[in-house]
Amino acid sequence: MNIPTNHPRRASLEQRHALEKGLNQGIVTPTGMIAFGRGEAFDYLLGEKTTNNAQKACRAAAAMLLLSRHAVLSVNGNTAMLCAKNVIRLAQTTGAQIEANVFYPPVKKRRALIARHFEKLGKKILGKNTSKKIPGLASNRSLVEEKGIFSADTVLVMVEDGDRTQALRKTGKKIVAIDLNPKSRTAIAAHVTIVDNVVRAVPEIARHAQKLRNKNTEELEKIVAAFDNGKSLKEALAFMKKRA
Repeated sequence: MNIPTNHPRRASLEQRHALEKGLNQGIVTPTGMIAFGRGEAFDYLLGEKTTNNAQKACRAAAAMLLLSRHAVLSVNGNTAMLCAKNVIRLAQTTGAQIEANVFYPPVKKRRALIARHFEKLGKKILGKNTSKKIPGLASNRSLVEEKGIFSADTVLVMVEDGDRTQALRKTGKKIVAIDLNPKSRTAIAAHVTIVDNVVRAVPEIARHAQKLRNKNTEELEKIVAAFDNGKSLKEALAFMKKRA
């Protein structure tokens, strides 16, 4: 089938091919491919585009990251293959660190492969030396670096499982999430949730951060305070229901 370059289906196929490449390299797991397929269904309900609701959430997320003393962008295999360059751009714009964090084994090997993937793009990231654990979490995702997620005040999670988001929030950290499912535990537990595809959301957060980076603390705090995550999630769900 000949799909035009600007058609949403073309973008979806390119994402699938990127994940297949990651699967062959050992960065992505078969379960990661399943998660992508599930996400495609939600993305279809969004019209495979960033909604006005998601744009507002991206702006609040950018403000929250800029306000942070020590922000960390958490990446797994899927996000590494789908949007590594834009994750790097977001880190550079906000001053955040990047840390590899995965659930499915081989954990140590996959963290190293993700780190190497970013290094090839010119960015050293955290995630290979995990000496700390997130309290109250028993999975492999509990393993974090002391100077990274463990000591962060704000964490951006993408394509995430809800139990870690909940555990991170209980430690007092601010959580920004990108999740296509507005009813997921991650979406509900986060302080700011962007209901969008990571390939669109990450560059949008970076774009807003670039615009906001010269704002003073008071202005940024007003943007964050004005954002209501519960209301935003309800709006996202209502949008999807109209298109269902």
